Amino acid sequence: MTGMFDRLREDIRVVFDRDPAARTRWEVLTCYPGLHALVWHRALTHPLWRGGLRWLARFLAHIGRGLTGIEIHPGATIGRRVFIDHGMGIVIGETAEIGDDTTLYHGVTLGGTSWNKGKRHPTLGRSVVVGAGAKILGPILVGDGAKVGSNAVVVRDVPAGATAVGIPARVVTPEDAERREQQAAKIGFSAYAISGDVDDPMVQAIHQLLDHAANADARIDRLVERLRKGGIECGDDRAVADGFDPKRINRMLG
Repeated sequence: MTGMFDRLREDIRVVFDRDPAARTRWEVLTCYPGLHALVWHRALTHPLWRGGLRWLARFLAHIGRGLTGIEIHPGATIGRRVFIDHGMGIVIGETAEIGDDTTLYHGVTLGGTSWNKGKRHPTLGRSVVVGAGAKILGPILVGDGAKVGSNAVVVRDVPAGATAVGIPARVVTPEDAERREQQAAKIGFSAYAISGDVDDPMVQAIHQLLDHAANADARIDRLVERLRKGGIECGDDRAVADGFDPKRINRMLG
């Protein structure tokens, strides 16, 4: 019993850490359906499921869904300090696993893609953030510290620390984001002005240009260095590297 109340206090502290709208403990305890759904799952339906009382666990989970708008299968495994913000429309499947310190926003689905029994729902690592409306489908792994953008549809693994955006989701690693930002700074604008998390053809095209420019710069630098070692002074002139395909960019722009 003491452990249950310790977990409850921990969950309440998490709300204050991640939601600036939270004002009092009483407000959090009485007005946060995400907290209610997690407590209902941890204290009631999940223990019943593990104890073999499968029908009762499902029935009580169904009642919890009606009370909170959040559907958590009693078989799902949920870690500590998980925060569900708003929560309406969240669906968490039977074999889903959610790591410690993860945050889910409303409309998230942790769903399956197979009718076969066994592991068929995603596993989220620690400190994952899943944006509103995102769908993570199948027995895939979302690594520690990863982020899933709003309304993304994720059907393959997301490496730790990476960001998944779009339909179907594409993965942007921290190295990709840093390289694009560095190249953008060289040509006079900040890549923050065009978020890599926006699934827009123009943004994709500009990212392709930045990637090409970065690769071309690296090739030219290596070539110039080799020529200088051979006694040839190249000055500051830069040639355009091979491989730039304007037709591809035009097709992306529609």
